[in-house]
Amino acid sequence: MLYQKQIETRYTVDILVVGGGASGVAAAVSAARMGKKVLLCESNGCFGGAGTSGMVPAFGPFTDGVNVTCSGVGLEIRRNAAKNIPVETYWTGFDAEELKREYDRILTEAGVEFLFFTTLCDVLTDGDAIRCAVFTSRTGVFAVEASVYIDCTGDGNLIALAGGEFELGDNEGNVMPPTLCTQWGDIDLDRYDMGAVPVQLEKAIRDGVFTYEDRHLTGLFPREGGYAGGNIGHIFGTDPLSERSLTDAMVWGRKSMLEYTRFYREYIPGCESIRLTGTAAMLGVRESRRIKCDYMLNVQDFLARADFDDEIGRYNYPVDIHIMNTDSGEMERFKKEYETMRYQPGESYGIPYRSLIPVSFRNALTAGRCMGCDRQMEASIRVMPGCFITGQAAGTAAALAADSGDVRAVPVRSLQAALVNAGAYLREALR
Repeated sequence: MLYQKQIETRYTVDILVVGGGASGVAAAVSAARMGKKVLLCESNGCFGGAGTSGMVPAFGPFTDGVNVTCSGVGLEIRRNAAKNIPVETYWTGFDAEELKREYDRILTEAGVEFLFFTTLCDVLTDGDAIRCAVFTSRTGVFAVEASVYIDCTGDGNLIALAGGEFELGDNEGNVMPPTLCTQWGDIDLDRYDMGAVPVQLEKAIRDGVFTYEDRHLTGLFPREGGYAGGNIGHIFGTDPLSERSLTDAMVWGRKSMLEYTRFYREYIPGCESIRLTGTAAMLGVRESRRIKCDYMLNVQDFLARADFDDEIGRYNYPVDIHIMNTDSGEMERFKKEYETMRYQPGESYGIPYRSLIPVSFRNALTAGRCMGCDRQMEASIRVMPGCFITGQAAGTAAALAADSGDVRAVPVRSLQAALVNAGAYLREALR
C-alpha cells in the first residue's frame, strides 16, 4: 500500500549520531567537545548497547601490552567505570549500572543533546548526500536534519536505510552466532574452578545436558560478592537483520539458560548454588552489516601490522570469529585462528580514516562494528575499545566537516592533530 504522512523537522543540528553504544557515545562526546551542536539518538533506555542492555560482561583490552591503544574518550570512560582495575588488565569486568551512569555523565558534561526510546525508521537522500533521518518515538514520527550523519548502530541501519552499499557475513552471507548474555549470583568464588570447565563440558555433553553440542563456552566473568557476568552459549542460525529470527533467538536464549544452570550446578565446583539473576534485554550480536567504505580494512592489514598515512587510531585485539555451527572441525578452526591471529606485546595495526567514510555518501561517517572492513577485521575491531577508538575519530572528523558537509574534504593532518590533542594513540610519526 501507499502510505504518506507529513512530518515535522524537529531538530536541526551540526551532527547527528545514530546509536548510543560505545562508538556512538565516543563520537558524540568528541564532536560536542569541539563546539558542535550534536544530537545522539538511542532506541533503548540507556547508553552502552551490548555492554549495558546486552549485558556483555567485560571490556576487551585497552592496551597492546606496552601502549594504551584505546586512549582519549574511551580511556576516560574505562577509568571511571572500572576504577579499581588496572588498565593493563586484558579482560575487565565492570558494573553495568556504573557504566550507564558514566555514559550519562560524560555526554551531559560534553553538552550533547540526547534522546532515549527514539528509533531510526527511515532516511531520505538527495544524490550522494543524506538529507534527513526519520525517527519514531512516543510522540510520533519526526525528522532530524544535520550537516554530518554518523552511523553507530552496529548493524549499519542508517546507511542501509539510505540505500548505501554494505557487505554481510561470509561468501554465503553466514554470520557469527549471537549470545544472550546473563548475570549470575550465589557463586562461591573461592572454590570456583574455571579450569574445570572444558573437561566437565565434554562430560555434560556426553551426559545429554545440552540440546546443542556447543564446545565454545566463553563462560563466567566473576565479580565481587559471589556474582558473575555470563557470556554463555551461541544461538546458531540467527539472522541479525530479521526481527523474526531475533525474536526466536531471544526465546531460545532464555530457555537454554536452564541447561547451563544445570551444567554449572552439577559439574563445576563453587557453582552448586548458582542462580540466574537476569538475562539481557538484547542479543549480543557479533556480526551484522559492514558498510562499504572508501577503504575496507582487511586481514592482510592485520597480518602486516599495517600503517596508513590517514591513520586515526591503532588496535590489537585478535581475529576472533566464533564457531559458526556445531560441526566437529569448527572448534579446531576457532582455536587455531584465535591462537595464531594475535599479536606480541607492543604490536598493533593502524585504522585509516577512509574506513570510516561510506562510499555511497559525502556527508556521512560510520564507526564501531559496522565500519568498513572485511569480516576477519570486524572480528577484531568489534569489541568495546575498538568501538571507542573509531567513534572518537568519527566524531572528531564530523566536527571538522560540519561547515562544509563533506567528510572527504577534512584535512587528514588536522584530524590527526585534533585526535592527538584529545588523547588518541597514533604511531609515533603522526603524534
